[in-house]
Amino acid sequence: MKVAVMGYGTVGSGVVEVIESHSEIIAKRTGGEPLEVKYILDLRDFPDDPHQNAFTKDFNDILNDPEVKIVAETMGGVNPAFDFTMKLLGAGKSVVTSNKELVAQKGLELLEQAEKSNANYLFEASVGGGIPIIRPMTQCLAANNIEGVAGILNGTTNFILTKMIEENMSFEAALKLAQDNGYAEKDPTADIEGHDACRKVCILASLAFGKHVYPNQVEAEGITNITLEDVAYIHSANGVIKLLGQIKYINENKIAAFVSPAVVYNGSQLASVRDVFNAILVRGDAVGDVCFYGRGAGKLPTASAVVADIVDCAKHIFRKKIFGWGAGDEDYVVDYKAELEMPFYVRAKMSQAEAKARLGVVKFLSRTGQPSDEVAFITDNLTENELNSKLSGANVLNIIKVTNY
Repeated sequence: MKVAVMGYGTVGSGVVEVIESHSEIIAKRTGGEPLEVKYILDLRDFPDDPHQNAFTKDFNDILNDPEVKIVAETMGGVNPAFDFTMKLLGAGKSVVTSNKELVAQKGLELLEQAEKSNANYLFEASVGGGIPIIRPMTQCLAANNIEGVAGILNGTTNFILTKMIEENMSFEAALKLAQDNGYAEKDPTADIEGHDACRKVCILASLAFGKHVYPNQVEAEGITNITLEDVAYIHSANGVIKLLGQIKYINENKIAAFVSPAVVYNGSQLASVRDVFNAILVRGDAVGDVCFYGRGAGKLPTASAVVADIVDCAKHIFRKKIFGWGAGDEDYVVDYKAELEMPFYVRAKMSQAEAKARLGVVKFLSRTGQPSDEVAFITDNLTENELNSKLSGANVLNIIKVTNY
C-alpha cells in the first residue's frame, strides 16, 4: 500500500525509518500488504538522503495520486497542515498525525470532514509521543465513565523539575541543561509556560467526554515561579512538584480542565516519573486508576505511534472507524477557580498565628534555613477564589495546587 509523509523533520524521518526497518512485522499486521513510502513532501533539499526519488515539493502530487491511500502529516503547526489535511480527507484519503497543535485547534472540523468522506483521521502520536493513550481511552476504557485525567504531559518541564528535586539545581540552571541536552528549544516558552501540555489536555478532554475543548478554554500556568524553597518545603511533606494537566468531570455539560504545577504525594504513580518521561493517569468509575507511562517525545517513540495509526488505517481502508467527538460550547469548561475545591500549598511572609487566623487549620511545613518570618503550609479543601480572598493583602510568595491523584 502506497503512503506519503508530509514533513521530513525529526518525526517524519522517523516514520520513514520505522516503515522500512519494520516492514515484515507491519505487513503481518496489515493482512500481508506491505507499506511503501511513495512521496515525502518537504520544501527543503536533502541531497544525501537515500530516498531521493520520493521527495516532492508539490502537495498536489500527493493529493492527486489515486495510489496514495494514507498520508502521515508530521509538519507541525496549523498552517498549511490544516489546509492540506482537509483537502486530503475531502479526497477520501486517510490522514494520521503527530500534530497536537492542529488537533487541539481544528480537530472537530477535521473529524467532521473525515466522517463526510468515509476516511479516517487518527492522532495517537499527538498526546504522549510513543505512549499509547488515545486507543486505550476510546476502546479499552469504553465501558467506564471517565471521572478524571491527570498527566505529566511535557518531558522538558519534567526534566527541569527532576533536576530541581534531585540535584538541588535552580530553575535557570536546569533549563539551560535541558537546552544543552536538546530537550528544550532555544525559545522554551511553549514548554515552561504550559502551552504544550495545554494542547494535549484539550485532546484528552475532547476524547474523554465527547465535546471539543479549545486551547483558549484551558488555563495554563507554567513552572517559572517554582523555587528550590518550594521544592524543599514540599519534600518535607513527602511530596514532589510536577507540571500536571488535569481534567475533571462535573456533569454532562461541564468539565474542568487546566494545566499547572501541582503537589503530588510520594504514594502516587505520578510522583516517581522522572526526567523526560511522561505519564497519564486515567480514573474510571469501574476500573479505578490506570497509568500509561513512557517516552512522551523523541524521533522513534513518536514515529512508532504514527506508524501504528498508518497500520490501523490500512486495516480499515474501506471502513470508517467510530472515533472522535462533537462540538463543545463556550460554557463547557468551567471556571475551576470558582468550582473546584482542593488543598493548596502556600508559602508566605507571615507568622503561623496569622496563617491560622486567615485559614484556620493548616499543616505547617519546614525546611533547612527557613527564615523566621516565612511560613509554608498545606490548607484544607477550598476553592482557589476562596483562598485568594482569605489571603488578600498578605505577602504571598507562592501558591501551588495539591492534587488527589
